[in-house]
Amino acid sequence: MKNPRASIAALSLSAAAFVGIAVHEAYRDRAYLPTPNDVPTIGFGTTAGVQMGDRITVERALVRLLADADKFQAELRRCIGDVPLYQHEWDAYVSWAYNVGTGAACKSTLVRKLKQTPPDYAGACAELLRWDKQAGITLRGLTVRRQGEYRQCMGQS
Repeated sequence: MKNPRASIAALSLSAAAFVGIAVHEAYRDRAYLPTPNDVPTIGFGTTAGVQMGDRITVERALVRLLADADKFQAELRRCIGDVPLYQHEWDAYVSWAYNVGTGAACKSTLVRKLKQTPPDYAGACAELLRWDKQAGITLRGLTVRRQGEYRQCMGQS
């Protein structure tokens, strides 16, 4: 039997989800543009303050990943509010928000589905699958990531 959904104030990104984000983002020791329409990125997907030409060690990149994940969790808590979630749902949403940004996440249909009464949990998880495009073009890597986050959200992985 699953544990009951908990207040997101009581949830924190699991170690497995932290590793999952690191695997999805992949480590790069030099700043790069993941796609032509992207922003400079370094380490495990860090974008804040990154300039082309920057370098980072794997240790420092992990520290930044943790700090970034904490920031994204705090921002998600603010926009989702007091909707109770399972740990696996929270992990999937943090991974997604880490990738798309909390600005987009907090304005999304996914968050609206969580905040409706009663919450549409399955519908919110399904919304993850819509986030596999950049500039209107479907990117295979994003499709694979979103499918994994969807399975995680639904408690299937």
